[in-house]
Amino acid sequence: MQPDRQQQQQGIDVAVLVSIGRHPTTGRARRAEQDARGLELALAMEAELPGTRISVLHAGPQADDSESALRGYLGMGLESMTLLEQPAGSDAILSLVEHLAATAPQLVITGARAERGEGSGLLPYALAEHLGWPLVNSLASVEKVENGVVTLLQALPRGQRRRLKVRLPAIISVDEAAPVARQSAFGPARRATFAITPTTPEADSELAQWHLAPARKRPKRLKIVKAASARDRFKAAAKSEGKGGQVLADVTPEQGAEAIYKLLKEEDVLR
Repeated sequence: MQPDRQQQQQGIDVAVLVSIGRHPTTGRARRAEQDARGLELALAMEAELPGTRISVLHAGPQADDSESALRGYLGMGLESMTLLEQPAGSDAILSLVEHLAATAPQLVITGARAERGEGSGLLPYALAEHLGWPLVNSLASVEKVENGVVTLLQALPRGQRRRLKVRLPAIISVDEAAPVARQSAFGPARRATFAITPTTPEADSELAQWHLAPARKRPKRLKIVKAASARDRFKAAAKSEGKGGQVLADVTPEQGAEAIYKLLKEEDVLR
């Protein structure tokens, strides 16, 4: 039975999509936090599932500042990265769809949203729509791959987790619930190479109509716990279930509005 088990656990082709990040304080270019976590997830699969092959893709211009940020990914233990070269302001979705359709990886990993540009978080959904592949978001870990089916652990609010089985090929997006990325080593990052692939660029018509300006301070969102350990997730779930509350019934609109206003003040949403 052991040989059959090994045959079922054969490696797969994994494509990791990465972007140029932005440091929240200095604004300098760096590797994006969520994309780096996605690459960490792929490297863990490579270590646990023999035969897994990783390819890293970035769609954008070949420039000095972007190259420095992209080498942050290469320093995580990669020998090369594929650069789908296109001018700044081009639509990356079409280039990525064309490349993924030609190379046909079984699993595509991407961050939930970019740290610069539009940052809408729609790229994974647009890729899934163009390719006709299923999409799972808020991924915490990949548990196993057997017979063309991947078992995933999805992160839910309040520290909860949900186990899903998805048939390949598929697209998964990660956020802060995924494992923290390892540090980038300077030497391997400098020795790694870029495989430049020319594309047929198409201007991003939506982005061209935008007016970019510094962001204004927004109201605070209600806290969503995405703890990494089971102990912290249990504490968050127990706290949310055991927290005192108030059930309102047969109250006037004014009383209901006052109770909602009080809750928002307590959660520091309103100041």
